[in-house]
Amino acid sequence: MITIRRAPTLGSAHSDTLMLRCHFAFADYQDPAYTHDGRLRVLNLGTLKSAQAYHLGPEANVDILTWVSAGNLTSNVDGFEQEEIGTRGLHLFSTGTGYKGLEWRAGPDGATFIQFWFMADVEGVSPAQETRASFPQLEDGGFRILASGFPEDDPEEESQITDGAPVALTARARLLHAAIPAAEGAAYSTTPGRDLYLLVVSGTVTINGNVLRCDDAAAITDQQDMVVIAQEKTELLLADVAAK
Repeated sequence: MITIRRAPTLGSAHSDTLMLRCHFAFADYQDPAYTHDGRLRVLNLGTLKSAQAYHLGPEANVDILTWVSAGNLTSNVDGFEQEEIGTRGLHLFSTGTGYKGLEWRAGPDGATFIQFWFMADVEGVSPAQETRASFPQLEDGGFRILASGFPEDDPEEESQITDGAPVALTARARLLHAAIPAAEGAAYSTTPGRDLYLLVVSGTVTINGNVLRCDDAAAITDQQDMVVIAQEKTELLLADVAAK
């Protein structure tokens, strides 16, 4: 089954001076019809002006993934090194047993970002941070794994990451990216008991006869195989999570 969430129906939540557009209930946006999708708890879209910051308060047992769609961000977390995240870069903070506060600050040109929260499947671990300033060779075509809680998705474990390997989640989940040229398609298959949540970052696609445009999303349940066709050059993010 595919359920479409149109961009104009997204909720709004306020944090500091920032307004977030929310696919699911978050902060002062509460909607019992949209609380989560499987183990995907949050999907927020935000824009920061130059030097403006986004803060989060205490959180525990979630993996917070921040994808920069334009501009750049600097992460500031007490006890961890500052990390720079450029356009199409990814920052992971696994809150583990709990963390009091996180901050992301925009660079001189501002930043637009997309944030996913996955509910952790491993509890009692220490907070951890991992960053890809950008992913090299994000080629046009199929879905590429950006983050994963499955060790088999990154069989070569090295102390120094140089190849744009996925960041490691505590959730049994995946975040994937696809950049698809016009009139071409991309396919993805998952396993039983999983939910997929597809977000259009830019462009236009069709899926099962449904047309999706920028910031539209499709929640795909009880369906293991998915094919999308780009009507124009399109960029997508896809969450693959446990259904329960």
